Amino acid sequence: MSPETMSSWQGSWQFWALLSAVFAALTAIFAKVGVENINPDLATFIRTVIVLASFAIILFGTGQFRTPGPISGRTWLFLVLSGLATGASWLCYFRALKLGPATLVAPIDKLSVVLVALFAFVFLGERPSASGWLGIGLIAAGAVLLALKK
Repeated sequence: MSPETMSSWQGSWQFWALLSAVFAALTAIFAKVGVENINPDLATFIRTVIVLASFAIILFGTGQFRTPGPISGRTWLFLVLSGLATGASWLCYFRALKLGPATLVAPIDKLSVVLVALFAFVFLGERPSASGWLGIGLIAAGAVLLALKK
């Protein structure tokens, strides 16, 4: 792959979404092992501290940790809501991993893909194509099939 192609690929949302999926998968595996002998809420707290420290290092190391300028109230509101939703998601995810196998917890967690599509349709006015809806339906069906007890 040429440097130009690689640079172009790294600037695409698909590249970062794929990396997100890889790291989310690793999160499930690492968390399942890490939560074995600890309270899941404490495990979530430890994970959160690690995430905060990692981002601080990245921001300081890249010179991005500076005053962003004025931030609107709407922006603050939705960032706070997003943070609260993230925290709730992480708490629930770690609790589910503590109680169940990662191979069953992860597919149900990935129903978030289906919910994002539905919420984006209702609240953001996004309109997936027919093939997009088919894919969303297949994700839902796959998650349900994977999560069914054998």
